Order: sequence, then structure tokens, then C-alpha cells
Amino acid sequence: MNWQELSDLTNTSRISARRFEESPYVDRYETSEMVRGVYAGRFFPVFNGEDPVQKYWVLRRKAAIFDVPEKPVEISGPDALPFLEKIFARTVSTLSEGRGLYAIACTPQGGVFMDGVLFKLAPDRYWYVQADGALETWLIAHSGGYDITISDPQSRVIQIQGPASLDIMGAASAGRIDETMRYFQSGFFDLGGQELYVSRTGFTGELGYEIYCRGEATDHGSLWDHLMASGEPFGMEFSSTSSMTTRRIEAGILGNMTDMDMSMTPFEAGLAPFIDMDKADFIGRSALLNADRRCLLLGLKCSDATPSMGSVVLDGNIPVGRMTASAHSPTLGCGIGYVRFNTPGPWTGQTLALLSSDGKKHDAEIVDLPFYDPQKKIARGLEKTIP
Repeated sequence: MNWQELSDLTNTSRISARRFEESPYVDRYETSEMVRGVYAGRFFPVFNGEDPVQKYWVLRRKAAIFDVPEKPVEISGPDALPFLEKIFARTVSTLSEGRGLYAIACTPQGGVFMDGVLFKLAPDRYWYVQADGALETWLIAHSGGYDITISDPQSRVIQIQGPASLDIMGAASAGRIDETMRYFQSGFFDLGGQELYVSRTGFTGELGYEIYCRGEATDHGSLWDHLMASGEPFGMEFSSTSSMTTRRIEAGILGNMTDMDMSMTPFEAGLAPFIDMDKADFIGRSALLNADRRCLLLGLKCSDATPSMGSVVLDGNIPVGRMTASAHSPTLGCGIGYVRFNTPGPWTGQTLALLSSDGKKHDAEIVDLPFYDPQKKIARGLEKTIP
């Protein structure tokens, strides 16, 4: 399962632990109440007995540490750059070493196959931190004729997110990580005597960092203990992804295969700024040339109800869309979520009806995403007001 809403915690199944990767950090936080999800073939904690709202405010006011299942895949070799230019709808040639960029891989039909962040570690070495889905198989299927190696660096990812994250990472790196590390910058740093790859990125819309281990070369327990000790003076707490989910919805961050999928173009998902149609070629480009550029995925705010995933949105009595993700926003004080409309139209600013599971209708306002901070001033460190 992947956390979406409280009812998911009782909608669980037992599965074989041998099929999926266990976290190397699980013994540092596991409780008898923990519920795990599976994402990109990895277990991760979606709930751990905590109060999600309390953890949400820790994230927004101090900092939270998350054990997340994002999976880096390495693409290296002499043809790495031309191969990645073919795979992704974003220009890769302008990416500098020590930087990352958000990149989408499309199907030949123009649908969204995968999204994630691409990092350049060396002139012919890249890591793509993928969302859920069979990325490695996809890359191998398109690798014919390219002198490249596609490999799994066995890197597990930790996120430290929140306004205190800069101070925490400064302490963890003996001052090497400071305000000069820009948004989406990355590099290798010594954290407690171990060299780790660190990026100033995250999945919360808050100021934050991601730390990538180096497989068996990393002492995971020692790393976790070092980060927790560095964060303790600043009020950092461990959180399952329950608090992260609420915050990522507020921030308009989309989930692959839940909010968007192969039946949806990046334009329909509202991701046109991340599609470089002036590139000579990439998989899906020909299909996107004449595709409708209007967006189908928008935000919904409801003052007297919290939407559920799959809830229908009505224009009068006519179904016009459905909810793909939802949460109660403690910051906005209302129910929020993403609505995927059946057809494009002037939906923004309209008041429509949200049909709840009990059959009741609730007035709902359609808004553009994200719900606040559209310039990402919080994540960029430009907005430092703590709620």
C-alpha cells in the first residue's frame, strides 16, 4: 500500500518480505504499530503509531527525517548523455556536474511513464532517482546501440526536511553544507566520517535535503545515529510518510501512477514547463507535437469535508472529474486534493460539488496548483516565515 488517507491503514495485506527490499534503517524506528508500504520494490513506513498532524507541524516548524523508498538508478558510459537525451523530455546537455533537474520520461504515445530527478555525478555518470515503476526494464529496452551501463547502486534515500534542515545538515557535515548550497545542487560530503551523496531537494515543498547511501560501503546504523544526534538540538523527529503526504499535496507535488499515469500527457498533468519540445528528439515527442496543451489536473478545496481518493466531482449533476489524492490541510484549515477532469475547460475559480462516500454533496472550489507558495520560496530558502 501507499499512504493516501487514514482509511488505508486498515486496508492492508500480508505479503512476502523476500520479494521487496527491506530498509537498512528499519531497526532504528520500528514499532509494533508500524504499517509499511511498497514503492519502487522497497518497503517504507507509511505509519508508525504517531499523530500525523503533530508530525506535520514538526515538519513545518522544525524538521523531520524520513526513510523514503525512492530508488536511484545509475546510467554511465561514453553514450550516457545521448541516451538520456533520448529517454527524457528535458534537455540534459545543459546539466552541470553537481546539479540535478526534474525530468519526465514519456511513452511513444506521449503519456507519462516516469518522473524523477536526474543528477550528474561525473561527465559520463548520472543517477536518476525514480518514482514507482519499472524504470530499469524500460532503460534496458531502449539501450540498443548505446555504449552505456545501467546499474543499481543499492542506494537508500533519507530525507531531512523543514526550516531547521539547513542547521542540521551543517552540524552533520561539520559546516561544509551551508547556505551556499543552492536548490537542486548536489555533491559528496563527509557525514560523520562517511562519504555520502547529498542533494538539496525533497518531496515536501519545504527547505530540505536528501542523503543517498552507497550500498554496502555505508554503515547505515552509524549514519542514522549521526543524523539523529545532529538533529536533536534543533527539534528534529522521525516521521513516517504520513506527514509528508499531506505536505506534498499542499505543495502540488504529483505521484506517479496515482495522480498521473501513461494515459495522461505531461501537458494534461500541468507539467508543460518540464517538457522541452525544442529538443531534436526524445521518446514521445512526435505524439506531443499536436497534443492538447490544456491541463486536466487541478486543485480542489472544500471547507466542510475532506475528499477521498476516487471521489467524484460534479458540475450540477454531471460527473466531470475524480479525486486522485486528498488530505486535510492543517495550514489551510480545509480539505484539499487533486481533481483529474474528464475534459479540459475553464475550471479554475469555479465552485463545483464534491460527492462524498455517504452520498452528500459539498461545495468545492477549483484552484490552480500548488495550493500555496507557487514560486517555491519556502523550498528555495527565500521564505523563512515559520507557521
